[in-house]
Amino acid sequence: MTYIRRAVKYLIQLTFIFIVLIGILMAAGMIPVDVALAFKKGWQSVWFILALFAFMAAIYPFFGYGKRNIRAQGDPADYWEAIGQAMEGRGYVEAACLEDGTHKYHLKSGIARVARLWEDTITITPQLGGFQAEGLQRDLARVVMSIDHKINRYE
Repeated sequence: MTYIRRAVKYLIQLTFIFIVLIGILMAAGMIPVDVALAFKKGWQSVWFILALFAFMAAIYPFFGYGKRNIRAQGDPADYWEAIGQAMEGRGYVEAACLEDGTHKYHLKSGIARVARLWEDTITITPQLGGFQAEGLQRDLARVVMSIDHKINRYE
């Protein structure tokens, strides 16, 4: 269900950006206001563009979200304070701590959360040999690196 929700949100975001850009171009007089004249094939082009957006939105959650492992030795409870500091340094706050030991974080900035359509959650789960972080790929790489440098000593 999460996959479908993310795909629908991304489709809405792409469509909104497209409408705003075309609206600005029409308002500035750079393209005709009539859709039949603005696009080479008129409304047929608009439906093709929307179908392309739907395809992109359908595959984006597959490539845009992922999991990364963080190596750590010992008891996971010993690392939560350092992980919290690393997450805070990256602009995240703790949203929830589940009974299974999983911690969920989301962005502190409301504007950043809206820009990511509230799909900014990073979930950190203890596992054998460390932790597993799950979330948006572009944020995950930086977060995992911060946590890794906070909890592991490289000399």
